[in-house]
Amino acid sequence: MKKIFALLALVIPMLAFASGGDVHLDTAPERNTDLAGLQRGAKLFVNYCLNCHGASMVRYNRLKDIGLTEQQIKDNLLFTGDKVGDMMNVAMKTSDAKEWFGAKPPDLSLIARAKASEHGTGSDWVYTFLRSFYRDNSRPTGWNNALENAHNTAMPFALWELQGKDRGATVKTIKQLKDEKGNPAGFEETIEVFGKDGSLSKQVEKLKGDHHHEGKTVTLDKAEGGKLTAAEYDAAVGDLVGFMAWMADPGQNKRKQLGVWVLIFLALFWVIAWRLNAAYWKDIK
Repeated sequence: MKKIFALLALVIPMLAFASGGDVHLDTAPERNTDLAGLQRGAKLFVNYCLNCHGASMVRYNRLKDIGLTEQQIKDNLLFTGDKVGDMMNVAMKTSDAKEWFGAKPPDLSLIARAKASEHGTGSDWVYTFLRSFYRDNSRPTGWNNALENAHNTAMPFALWELQGKDRGATVKTIKQLKDEKGNPAGFEETIEVFGKDGSLSKQVEKLKGDHHHEGKTVTLDKAEGGKLTAAEYDAAVGDLVGFMAWMADPGQNKRKQLGVWVLIFLALFWVIAWRLNAAYWKDIK
């Protein structure tokens, strides 16, 4: 019994954490069979992600599976002394990463699978994350993220020149107040308005009534000043996330193609087995 209670003591807090606030994720576009989209995503990944993040489980020559030739990989995706057969490792030192960002940037080989949850796929999470940055001068990087479980992220916004550096947001936070004895004493709402340059104006107001609920909502403004329009930026992020999803399972297209042939074989074998069975038993009554 003691072991059971000890196990419950560990599991119950985990369940409570997992059942936390709802997280809305946008649906990432499918790029599994879009070789041109995967190639564009590979270019974005190498130019904007591989400076800080690595993909140490993927070799450059594996990109031939998405339609690139070895010469195209050399000419367009290798900018250092790497060879085509090398892993897609990051050049930045771990010590530098910890000094600049406070932690080592995670490897992105499996990020499109690792971020999967009951709220959506890992691709959905990354797609939403890369489209939810806004300016916040209180953060070391000057940027923050509206996604609930990525708020106050240490990651700088690498795609700012594509999306645009001018983007504000309005953050509304409702929390329950306590008196000196710890009893409920109403609710308080804090409204933080971030300008497109990251400047902050703040307003705090005590709410009337007890029908409120604690929580935080973030409303993003339209991004301005980027190289791409909003639609073009969403499409570019879709390409990038599609490439990350491919990296997490490079053999998925071949596996699906093989699965179709296996099903065709089983269907033909079933017909042959059915006719053989009829021939074997035709004289037996």
